[in-house]
Amino acid sequence: MSTATKVVGTSVLKVDALEKVTGAALYTADLKFPRLLHACVVRSPHDHAKVLGIRNDQALKVPGVRAIATGKEFPLHTGIYLKDQTVFATDRVRYVGDAVAAVAAETPEAAHEAAALLEVDYAPLEPIFDVLKGIEEGAPLVHPDLAKYECVPWISPKAGTNINNHLKVRKGDYEAALKRCAHVFENTFTVPQVQHVPMEPHVSVARVDNAGRVQVHTSAQSPFTVRHLLSACFKLPHGDVEVVVPTVGGGFGGKAGINLEPIAVALALKTRGRPVRVMVDRSEEFYATVVRQGLTATLVTGVDRKGKVQAQKMRYLWDCGAYGGYGVNVVRAAGYTCGGAYFFPNVWGDSIGVYTNRPVGSAYRGFGMGEIHWALEQQMDMVAHEIGMDPVQFRLHNCLGPGKTTVTGQVLGKFAGRVDKCIRKVDESLKISKKGPRKAGWKPGKDGKYHGKGIACAVKAPAMPNNASSSVVLKFAEDETLEILISGIDYGQGLMTVAAQYAAEALDLPMDKIRVRGKPDTDLSPYDWQTVASRQTWATGNAVLKGCEMLKEQLFDMAAQALKAPKSRLVLKGCKVVDKKTRKSVKLAELVMGYQFPDGHTIGGPVAAAATYVPEGLLFLDPDTSQSKKPVAKWTFGAQGVELSVDPETGVFTIHKLTACYDVGKVVNPAMILGQTYGGIVQGVGTAMMEELILDEKTGKPRNAALMDYKIPTSLDIPDKLEAHYVETPQQDGPLGARGIGEHTMIPTPAAISDALYDACGIRILEMPITAEKVLRALKSSRKL
Repeated sequence: MSTATKVVGTSVLKVDALEKVTGAALYTADLKFPRLLHACVVRSPHDHAKVLGIRNDQALKVPGVRAIATGKEFPLHTGIYLKDQTVFATDRVRYVGDAVAAVAAETPEAAHEAAALLEVDYAPLEPIFDVLKGIEEGAPLVHPDLAKYECVPWISPKAGTNINNHLKVRKGDYEAALKRCAHVFENTFTVPQVQHVPMEPHVSVARVDNAGRVQVHTSAQSPFTVRHLLSACFKLPHGDVEVVVPTVGGGFGGKAGINLEPIAVALALKTRGRPVRVMVDRSEEFYATVVRQGLTATLVTGVDRKGKVQAQKMRYLWDCGAYGGYGVNVVRAAGYTCGGAYFFPNVWGDSIGVYTNRPVGSAYRGFGMGEIHWALEQQMDMVAHEIGMDPVQFRLHNCLGPGKTTVTGQVLGKFAGRVDKCIRKVDESLKISKKGPRKAGWKPGKDGKYHGKGIACAVKAPAMPNNASSSVVLKFAEDETLEILISGIDYGQGLMTVAAQYAAEALDLPMDKIRVRGKPDTDLSPYDWQTVASRQTWATGNAVLKGCEMLKEQLFDMAAQALKAPKSRLVLKGCKVVDKKTRKSVKLAELVMGYQFPDGHTIGGPVAAAATYVPEGLLFLDPDTSQSKKPVAKWTFGAQGVELSVDPETGVFTIHKLTACYDVGKVVNPAMILGQTYGGIVQGVGTAMMEELILDEKTGKPRNAALMDYKIPTSLDIPDKLEAHYVETPQQDGPLGARGIGEHTMIPTPAAISDALYDACGIRILEMPITAEKVLRALKSSRKL
């Protein structure tokens, strides 16, 4: 592997053969499961129907069938925040693809044959596909028993409705402020459900031994959360459930909660001693696992004569699909971030999760932020143009900054991040600001195409419980190699490399002396809440640095006696503990297993530490207004700008340049942060221009559940030029000042593209995705041709 430069703090570290540091080469071999049984899940062909009965007589006669599991045997609920889903459908199915039963057999062929012979009697019910219809009084209920479900205290389902969560934001006096505004604008924007499309589809293997102990190997982002949810679902002690996560082939939020694992465990409970594998094919991945939630957003903005927003109302209606176990927290996060990167003195915000009979909505990269920024950033752009103000200047005029308050009343400190600097950097790169109102009329350039530029801001905080923690174990081997055990999942973002960098910086160790063990096993690995929320560099990084200080204390305790020097004079340098005054030193290899004096007596012992990081000072939101002095741990701000051209004959538009700038606190690894930025941009381009899970609303069945029909970006769709910049306002509680960026890089992309389209040819696309067909239709409708 070629050498890469890694920057941490003030040090530049050289890394060769990165596989040594991360142990990546250890994970290339396929896991082997002797006597493996293969599962086939029987899924509902109906979008909404009662389950009247299941007959399995013929299925059991298929040679090789070892077990059939149904909801009657396992009427168990699960869900991370709201327990609204059962392992298998019991009384009713709620979307096409809902699991009704599963078969375990000796071969995949036998399992599929038996599954086809299972007979299920259904009584169709009226479905709901539209959130606006779903919240109407008297609408068919997707979950009539909503009042009976368990949920965490900060989720608010409404019994007798299709509303699974409603977060209210009330700041200032919105109604009074709106009456004083010189201009008021109202617009509605929509976002469809989209798929995560991980390279590796969901797959889980479960085995239950004769003592009833459960072991699960699964492709997941959160092994300890999977263990916790399985334990709760099957009423097992946590100590009797082991979850192992090998290398994960992509997640993007879709593997954050619990998915196929309960089905695998249910079958394994009926086939003791035999491992059972449950996996979905590519088609099932599109609709039978989880998707990003849809959104209908209505915004009302009131501005004064100076271009200051004085009143802002936001109503976000989330299409959570059939179940909201994880998606209800997307609703919550979107609520307390409803104002985006702007200072709004008077706010009326409602973020409402609605059940429909669509596929299950869940976490997706950005956790609701890409969706609300699609609406909010276009709204800000539209308001700026309507009042004759430059969109860049309008954003600078209204953006958040030190001393200003968020929609939840949190006062931002001087180290909170600077979106204004990000805006200016993007404008400097693309020359978006026109120094005055846009002149009426749009004309094509000499090439016959329309040309335009647009900008959009972004902000995101980690959406997590106040006690979400990360822990690590650090221990030296006899040859002074440092081993770091983590349970955050590295699925390409570089967590294992960053953990090694932090340790190298803190202990002045060469990178080739560090090994990060990142293949978590809940029996053996330290606890970590989840690999979500762009929190690992920050949370695990803090834990590593804390652990390194503990190691230093142990090393210095022994070295002080060995060198007969006070600890205050000691420093770590080049695998030695050095006395700064005398220059005498002792090698780490002489200390890491305990120091032995010439006469043979030994002090200390193996040098090791366990360290934990949990965010400090977080406070709950007020249940009625969502006001709080510190509801989240940190904010990461950014902005993106787009330069594009539009072909008036076809509606096809080409992005010539896309510039991004984020305030990341501290760039820990230049190469990896560029990879995160560019990867996020391309994913944002995909959701902006082409991605949408389309259902046939007569049947509820997906129409594009294949990569032939569901388009994702290829190399041909990447912008001609990508450019990234970073502001470094140190995060006070960040490891060496760093804050997360993993999700943020795709948040503003769709809105920036739409704003550039308006600048180019005067059209607004309010429904994502922005396809060439929509652009051409809008051009014709606006009579620009």
